[in-house]
Amino acid sequence: MAAIWACGAVAVAVLVTSGILLLSGHHAGHSTAGRLVSNPSSPAASPSPPSPSPSPRSSHGATAKSSSPAGSASPSSPATPTDCAAAPHLCGYPDAASSGVPAGMALRSVPGQVSRGPGWHYAGGYVEVSGNGAVLQGLSIPYNVDVTGSGVTIKDVRITVTGNTFGVSLRHTRNVTVEDSDISSPYSDSRRLMVGVKDIYGDATGTQVLGNNIWHTATGVQIGAGLIADNYIHDVGYAGGDHVNGITVNGSTTPLTVKHNTVFVNFPQTDAISLFEDFGVEANKVIEGNLVAGGSYTIYGGQNNGGPQTYNIQIINNRFARLYYHNSGQFGPGAAFSPKGRGNTWSGNVWDNTEAPISDPG
Repeated sequence: MAAIWACGAVAVAVLVTSGILLLSGHHAGHSTAGRLVSNPSSPAASPSPPSPSPSPRSSHGATAKSSSPAGSASPSSPATPTDCAAAPHLCGYPDAASSGVPAGMALRSVPGQVSRGPGWHYAGGYVEVSGNGAVLQGLSIPYNVDVTGSGVTIKDVRITVTGNTFGVSLRHTRNVTVEDSDISSPYSDSRRLMVGVKDIYGDATGTQVLGNNIWHTATGVQIGAGLIADNYIHDVGYAGGDHVNGITVNGSTTPLTVKHNTVFVNFPQTDAISLFEDFGVEANKVIEGNLVAGGSYTIYGGQNNGGPQTYNIQIINNRFARLYYHNSGQFGPGAAFSPKGRGNTWSGNVWDNTEAPISDPG
């Protein structure tokens, strides 16, 4: 059975169905730059967090969604430089008005209108992308997109799928880009999508996740190397036993930059952005310029109690919003950060509503 790359603080669970392993817009230029083992340093999950109301996304250029997560301001509310969470795009951060599939783009349905293309095909219940250099663009796909080829581009694609599976799964890949796409479940309850974009084995390199709109997932993005930038991750989903994450890494020394994302987790657990040492030391990670809120702690900095010393962890210039809790997260803005590690930096992080500095949580 294939190994599963897990997220911190979640029990191991593997589903095998018919021999297939189931774990389970346009905006100004991008930056260039899941979850199945327990993380002892994470606070206990709330046993029965409230289920968020379904909140379908707006198209590019829209100013509001039909509903907002509890405690949040309407995206159409006027924003100020010290209240970016009210309408992130007015402060230059991603939201439904500036991420995902461009408004008005005609998409071809898979498999109804098209079932294959160069390097990819509909495989009966999922889409397999095995060809190096394959491009999937302008498609509406109600299935998992499983990528085994390298140099693959997924752009302007709407992926809508439910349950214990993934929007995009990466298996031993290099240089895959997922860009300007919508990845979601229609539901926020037990039918939520487990992970939006997931590196199954933790060995994908050169991955870029750029400008996507991701919602109703228990975890938005789970990769350990590459670039995660300009995404809007929000309105998380919850099934019993989930530990929800916006963006999470489970231990690696490969370089990863998490930059200029809006990540709102409307639950009291687990995090908006997290580094965990589930599988080894955390090192060479940059978390920069993000607008974040929610979780138990909003950002986890990678240092497990008694675990190996983290190094080259930079958590800089992020804005912590008070959408759901006075301290951004239920217990605070940050945890598990070690100022002692070589090259570790916590600086320039501020409260969204006051721009007052936030000291490092070490």
